[in-house]
Amino acid sequence: MKKILVSALVAGIVLLILSIVGLYITIWFLPGLALQYFDPAFDMQSSKIMIYYLHPFIISLALSWFWSRFKGVLTGSFFTRGIEFGLIYALIATFPMMWLIYSAMNISLEMISTWFVLALLQGLIAGLVFEKMNP
Repeated sequence: MKKILVSALVAGIVLLILSIVGLYITIWFLPGLALQYFDPAFDMQSSKIMIYYLHPFIISLALSWFWSRFKGVLTGSFFTRGIEFGLIYALIATFPMMWLIYSAMNISLEMISTWFVLALLQGLIAGLVFEKMNP
């Protein structure tokens, strides 16, 4: 249990940094996409900002638990196992959810694509952290 929690905390910190860097990259390189977040569909209340900062820790805890249950099935090198874990997460959990959001909400394909890429990177990075800390 300790390995699950510690690796989740480390992965959460790394994913939080990734989220903040991704936010600035979006603003700098995709300003048109960043403007879409001012749509009324997105709640920009400052009282909920902590939820944004907690998300990487919630996802890393869930992925850490999943890693501990699933790691025995993955074979190969350090990178192969970590990358395969991230791809499995992206295809099983993220892709269907992005499909559902895109079909039900007025959100651009560009926005959904960036969310999918972020989730894929989260899975890949978390998989590599877990592979290093909890092989």
